[in-house]
Amino acid sequence: MSAHASPLLPPGPVVSALRAAGCVFAEDEAELILSTARTPEEATAMVRRRAAGLPLEHVVGWAAFRELRIAVEPGVFVPRRRTEFLVERAARLLPPHPVVVDLCCGSGALGVALVAGLDAFELHAADIEPAAVRCARRNVVPAGGRVHEGDLFDPLPADLRGRVDVLLANVPYVPTGEVGLLPAEARAHEPLVALDGGADGLDVLRRVAAEAPQWLAPGGHLLFETTERQAADALDAVARGGLTAAVARSDENHATVIIGGRPV
Repeated sequence: MSAHASPLLPPGPVVSALRAAGCVFAEDEAELILSTARTPEEATAMVRRRAAGLPLEHVVGWAAFRELRIAVEPGVFVPRRRTEFLVERAARLLPPHPVVVDLCCGSGALGVALVAGLDAFELHAADIEPAAVRCARRNVVPAGGRVHEGDLFDPLPADLRGRVDVLLANVPYVPTGEVGLLPAEARAHEPLVALDGGADGLDVLRRVAAEAPQWLAPGGHLLFETTERQAADALDAVARGGLTAAVARSDENHATVIIGGRPV
């Protein structure tokens, strides 16, 4: 337990309360709450919200992603640690001074993580959810990027057409009939538009893949996450859009990433 945590609340009762609420990693969560809260009252309120089922990231106000602290807010999709694999693969494809677009950006975590440490870049992020746009601005603007509100490519500046080197699209890919099977944290506290991908989970992806070639620079790439079960259909959607299509997998992250490339 950190030195900052000790004056707030004794950790034992906090751990017990979280464990009683079904938190599997109660000790780790207690440490995060106690090291984030500024007063005993705030710590108590955080424990109460977490015990009521609010995602831990919404409770403490941030999510860990690629060694960054990404601000998150209630009603905004929480970046998953498995999606770090997508950013890792995208980083291998960056040219010097890249133009990066993060579609369906949520908190903006993917784009911010991808350009972290770069000296020169152009970063744009977009989402249809006003709450996500507000949250993304907290992360993307300090990183040197811009955030746009609207449906997929619609709000992007027209001068980006044909210039995007890396297009990250963390599109919703849960089939409509399976949304009800998601953990309660996601179902109750994340926007449906960030989860529901239509009948087979690929509706939004097909729209992105069809339009992406108009925005990618020659040699540019589209990357998105899907499930192993959906990979074949996702590859087909990318190929139909006129891009080369490949799949990358990470057993460690339990992640499947589709990579579409615009020929040079």
